[in-house]
Amino acid sequence: MPTSRRRAVSTIAAALVGAVALTERGSADGPARPPQGPAPLRRAHAHNDYLHPRPLHDALAHGFTSVEADVFLVGGDLLVAHEPAHLDPARTLRSLYLDPLLARVREGHGSVHPGHAGTLQLLVDIKADGVAAYRELDRQLRDYRRMLSSCTDGRVRTGAVTPVVSGDRTARLPMETQRRRYAFYDGRLDDLAAPVPASFAPLVSADWRQSFGWRGAGEFPAAEREKLRRLVSTAHTRRQRIRFWATPDTPGPDRDALWTALSDAGVDHLNTDDLAGLEAFLRDRRR
Repeated sequence: MPTSRRRAVSTIAAALVGAVALTERGSADGPARPPQGPAPLRRAHAHNDYLHPRPLHDALAHGFTSVEADVFLVGGDLLVAHEPAHLDPARTLRSLYLDPLLARVREGHGSVHPGHAGTLQLLVDIKADGVAAYRELDRQLRDYRRMLSSCTDGRVRTGAVTPVVSGDRTARLPMETQRRRYAFYDGRLDDLAAPVPASFAPLVSADWRQSFGWRGAGEFPAAEREKLRRLVSTAHTRRQRIRFWATPDTPGPDRDALWTALSDAGVDHLNTDDLAGLEAFLRDRRR
C-alpha cells in the first residue's frame, strides 16, 4: 500500500477511535452516555428480593424492573426481613435499596438501567404498624426525592424510582391525606370497583389462589381465562397495572404455562423468586 494511502487509513481509524472514546467519556457538547446493557424486562417482579445473595443488584443484573422488600419498623428505622426472627440492624431499607438506587441513578445519568428509560418499581411491603411505618418511610423517601416519582394534588411526576406501599392496609390512611407523596399505594381487586384513581393506586395486586383454581396443569378453564381477561381490562381501562402473587414458582411446564397465560392476558408483573428462570422465559418470548 502506498505511503499516502496508509496515512489516510491511519487517520480515519484514529478518528473513529476518538469518536468512540468521546461517546463513552463525554465531550464538550455534553455528558458521557452511560453504557447500554440488556433491555430491561418490564414484566419482571422480584418477589422477596432481599433473600437473594445481592439484594437489588441480582434483580437488576437480570433486567428486572420491579423489586419487593418487606419492612418492619424497629427502633425508628425500617429493617428489611421476611419475619421478625430474621431482623438485622444492618439490613435497612436505606442500605439495601435507597442508597444503592441513588448511586445507580447518578451513575446512569438518571436511569436505574443505564441506556434505557423507564422507572423501577420499589414495592415496600409493610409487615406491621402500618401508620407509623409509613410515616417513617415518607420521612426517609424525602431524602431521595430527586430520583423518586411523586404525586402533588393528584398530578404525577415520574422519576427513576417509583415506591409503592403494600402490606399493612392501615398505611393507606396517612397517604390519602397528603398533598404531596413520594410513594403510591398497592390496591386490591376490590379497588377496581371503587373510585380509586391511578394517581393514588397505580398498581392492583391479588393472591392468585383466592381468585383462580388453575395452577398451570392442563387447559386453562375458559371461565377463569375470561375472568382474568376482564380483571386486566378493567385495570388497564383505569390506567392501573395488575399483579398476582402466590403463583406457582417451581420450574417446569406448569409454571411456563401459567406465565404464558398471564403474559398473553396482559398481566403487568410476573411474580417470582427465580430471577434467572423468569429472565430466560421473558427473553425467549421476545425472540
